[in-house]
Amino acid sequence: MDKLAGETDRSQEKICPELNLKSANKFHTQPVFSCYCGPSITLVNSKGGIIEEEWQAFFWQKMQQGNIFAVKGLGGFHLTCILNQEVIAKLRHRKKRPFKPFVIMCRDLETVCKYCHLDLAAEELLLSQTAPVVVLPVKNSGLLPSNINPHLQTLGVMLPYTALHHLLLQGPFDSMICTSANPTNLPIIKENAEAVGVLREIVDYYLLHDGNILQRSDDSVTKIAYGKPQFIRRSRGYVPKPLPLGFAADKVVLGAGAEMKNTFCLLKGQQAVPSQHLGEMGTLEAASNYRETLHRFLGLFDLQPEIVGYDPHPGYMVSSQARQLPACKYYAIQHHHAHFASCLAENRFNAEDAAIGIILDGTGYGLDGAVWGCEILSGGLPNFRREYHLDYVYLPGGESASRWPWRSAVCFLFQSMGESGLSVAERLFGKLYSDELKIVSLVLQQRQYLLPYSSCGRLFDAVAALLGLCYENTYEGQAAIQLGEILVNQEMVDEPLDGYDFYLKNKTIDFSPLFPAIIDDLRKKTAVDIIARRFHDTLVRALVEAVRRVSEETGLHTVALSGGSWHNDYLLNKTVSELKKMKLHVLLQRQVPPNDGGLSLGQAAVAYWRWKEDVPGNSDEDY
Repeated sequence: MDKLAGETDRSQEKICPELNLKSANKFHTQPVFSCYCGPSITLVNSKGGIIEEEWQAFFWQKMQQGNIFAVKGLGGFHLTCILNQEVIAKLRHRKKRPFKPFVIMCRDLETVCKYCHLDLAAEELLLSQTAPVVVLPVKNSGLLPSNINPHLQTLGVMLPYTALHHLLLQGPFDSMICTSANPTNLPIIKENAEAVGVLREIVDYYLLHDGNILQRSDDSVTKIAYGKPQFIRRSRGYVPKPLPLGFAADKVVLGAGAEMKNTFCLLKGQQAVPSQHLGEMGTLEAASNYRETLHRFLGLFDLQPEIVGYDPHPGYMVSSQARQLPACKYYAIQHHHAHFASCLAENRFNAEDAAIGIILDGTGYGLDGAVWGCEILSGGLPNFRREYHLDYVYLPGGESASRWPWRSAVCFLFQSMGESGLSVAERLFGKLYSDELKIVSLVLQQRQYLLPYSSCGRLFDAVAALLGLCYENTYEGQAAIQLGEILVNQEMVDEPLDGYDFYLKNKTIDFSPLFPAIIDDLRKKTAVDIIARRFHDTLVRALVEAVRRVSEETGLHTVALSGGSWHNDYLLNKTVSELKKMKLHVLLQRQVPPNDGGLSLGQAAVAYWRWKEDVPGNSDEDY
């Protein structure tokens, strides 16, 4: 195939003269269009052949017949199909995406209201000029195929944000699946020829245009959390808008970001500029996209990093790249200190300001060689102190254990109940994982090849597996998300905390009483949603009590919440409510995601202040 849309010749004599002005193309935008200069649409079949038919009628007809399209958008490609159970199942099979929820694009707000509960804050977000995906509670109307968002009570929804999207939804259907077309763990596709080459096994047809995408940019994903918008993914529509800081950086600083949900962030003066969502690192394609995007940002703002902050995890490819950049100083910033600092920097903290941090996520490289993920910290931008953490549980298999929630359940059962815990595990998981369970049990008994975890993510995994919700994470955080979503449509925020027993001792949060109590509730056939609520309330009570003790010891009365687990609405609402009852000031993240997508802001802020105050060593050496 020699030519596709975007590679055809245009007659310069027919193009509007305004488009030949350098000022009109300064930022690679063309504010004036004509019938000659486009954009023009091309239909292509799965083998790359051009289809000479009227594209709009063809799209509507083939979509209604159950075909899957790759549609070129503003920052990349989407996969689209109609809201039909069998067609969605076909898309899931071809994309090898069995459970991860799909986003839908709706014609208008009236269509959104058919499927989802919509309050004023969410409505304003959907209608904003940034046009993000908004995650909304789903109505129990039966109008949606169940395999759009398997086992979830929420759905990602967006409105048309380009002229092409509006035209596509003017026909016989008012909504369609509209999900990113990138292959798993690879950057989003932006070139026509690349899409035709990579997606041929997934799609039946391509809808291409001849507008060039210079910079990949996924859709931004948001939700309403504690009454205001919160980012899950900050990207198209928001980048490269700078964020104001509470200090002025007199050096150019780069925060390199994390290996998952990667962004990088530049600091200069009183502004921070986070990049768009770059996704998962660890592949050559992702590394190339990272370098390309960083080069474009540095050119756009005419900057060169002088200080670099990166994650100390020895296996992070992005950290290796960061250490190779030409700069004067490099600082390894402990993962959870970066989360903590991200929330502080967003809320305009300076180096002299201090707070307590509750950092909850899945995986962060700890200073003691363990995997951290449930930490109560104190301190500020230059330094931190680990005050409390989840008591370590020992998991076989290292970080691969995060794929299998049932393994986490076995380890927590063994730690809290000993041999009887393994008997419970045999009863719960033996039929499905007999051989693997024997190996896991043997390794636990011999206490060999075990990695210590204090991870909130693995705690959620274990409880989700015990409740039969999820035994395998086919996408990041699946078990934890499903466990949290049981409580999405339940009005419990103002009710008193329930829960199981726990211990606070030796600066650890010990949930060993939790697991025998859950097993007892399961024997009594207690409803899953009640057990889920009791688990959440136990975690809230433990965190709040730990913060109370730290506040009394340190005199600090401000609490910053960061980490991906704070996307859990019930956990967030209950925790904030309880902290406010104690007259504590709570800081949340609104400008960058609390997950690893906001980590780079914290890395940059910590690196700058460690340089500015001449703090020796790295933030991963202070423990």
